[in-house]
Amino acid sequence: MLSAFGRAFRTPDLRRKLLFTIAIMALFRVGSLVPTPGVDYGNVQQCVAVLEGSTSLLGLVNVFSGGALLQLSIFALGIMPYITASIIVQLLRVVIPRFEALHKEGQSGQTKLTQYTRYLTIALAILQSTTIVTTARTGMLFPGCPVDVIADDSFMTATLMVITMTAGTGLVMWLGETITERGVGNGMSLLIFTSIAASFPSALWSIAGGANGPLNFILIIVMIVLVIGLVVFVEQSQRRIPVQYAKRMVGRRMYGGTSTYIPIKINMAGVIPVIFAASILAIPGLLAQFGDPSAEWVVWISNNLVQQSDPLYIVLYVLMIVFFAFFYTSITFNPDEVADNMKKYGGFIPGIRAGRPTAEYLDYVITRITSAGSVYLAIVALLPTLVLVALGVTQAIPFGGASILIIVGVGLETVKQIDSQLQQRHYEGFLR
Repeated sequence: MLSAFGRAFRTPDLRRKLLFTIAIMALFRVGSLVPTPGVDYGNVQQCVAVLEGSTSLLGLVNVFSGGALLQLSIFALGIMPYITASIIVQLLRVVIPRFEALHKEGQSGQTKLTQYTRYLTIALAILQSTTIVTTARTGMLFPGCPVDVIADDSFMTATLMVITMTAGTGLVMWLGETITERGVGNGMSLLIFTSIAASFPSALWSIAGGANGPLNFILIIVMIVLVIGLVVFVEQSQRRIPVQYAKRMVGRRMYGGTSTYIPIKINMAGVIPVIFAASILAIPGLLAQFGDPSAEWVVWISNNLVQQSDPLYIVLYVLMIVFFAFFYTSITFNPDEVADNMKKYGGFIPGIRAGRPTAEYLDYVITRITSAGSVYLAIVALLPTLVLVALGVTQAIPFGGASILIIVGVGLETVKQIDSQLQQRHYEGFLR
């Protein structure tokens, strides 16, 4: 693999793309450290330790922003508004016929949907930045911190902060799309990869310096390697449904008569179910911060839905992962549409009649595979957390299931793209 990296950098065109991608990722990290105008950076550093180990929604988003959220930097929102907007637009295809029609129009329709996603990203950025600035001004962003993170809480300062964070989100969106066009890999995914990976060194260092540090450090490294191996094995696995295309005459030419297959991954929903489940379960804890600490509902939430080791939290987490795995898969893979397309071009599954029987067979296969995939997602999501709890590690560790899934998935996809470009130039690639 290292020799393949060497060949990649010796190829001028590929080297230029790799260096461009690395430069954009470095620029993204620099922007994550630049504070927003009006923020007292010294006080922010003093208050950041307050939310360490937090399982709130802000703590979750902070992991995906590479720590930029709690730093109140110009890239505080990171890529999360774009991800949220993309998911919303994809889900609206089920509700709005216009969106579904655009999806079927090909490149022109996808361009229009991308434009809608950009507009929605800016709208969400304005909403989220306003919420963050408001919570920072009222002291709810860092509850218990004795100093103010915003020295001047005037309306003009707050407006400037909202505009800056929104502009930062727009710039991050542009950086991601630029990587996709001129670099290597999916730009948005690589920026998320950069944000999460940036938190790993400091987290590992905090573990090594704590109680039973060396032993915990070794055990966590072993756990990470095992989980990464499991994720790589499952993400590379797929069920191949054979498809035969009948021969047909078009003019004087014969078409068809070929055999191919439909690749169905075990985990077709990706990391989306884990993110949805964690985000929804983090909302009660976030609401409880604004309630009376002595109120019964606040006490109940604090005892049952705040800590990831609580039995009720674990049960709800698993159920939500399973539900969203089936829900998201049903949206992204439509058996009726696939069966209709196969019938239109003369394709059929051997032993299965074209049309409705093919759709029912595909639905049966998808249901079985998604059942196994949802269980796999639940195991990957819970295993790191349970290991950390068993070792007594209380630091804010970015080694959750969602983080590992994203890092491994993005890494595999990027390596595949580099490998394909090496293969085009008649070199031996990464994957043999």
